[in-house]
Amino acid sequence: MRKSMALSIALGLAALAPATASAQSADWIKSVARAIAAKQTYPRSAQMRGEEGTAKVKISISASGAIERTELVAPSGSSTLDKEAVALPQRAGQVPPPPGGATTVTVPITWKLL
Repeated sequence: MRKSMALSIALGLAALAPATASAQSADWIKSVARAIAAKQTYPRSAQMRGEEGTAKVKISISASGAIERTELVAPSGSSTLDKEAVALPQRAGQVPPPPGGATTVTVPITWKLL
């Protein structure tokens, strides 16, 4: 029997916290989460081993909206999922430009088998 999977990047403001002192607009934060979530996949090897978890990734975003750097700040418990979490924002490549200029946000990325 094959297990189904659930992937999610929390879209709530509590889940996406700007890492800079100035708060970002709620709409902009949601658009960043959507752009990243559109590229999320469940690594097949992790899925086959039944690995689940949530990794938190700090993402540096330029004033133009380019993803400049990603950093794992809280591991998921699976090295495979952690590698995917760090690579995921880079696949999104470009997000809407931040309203206040270059910034960082921390994004929780969750993989769950159903």
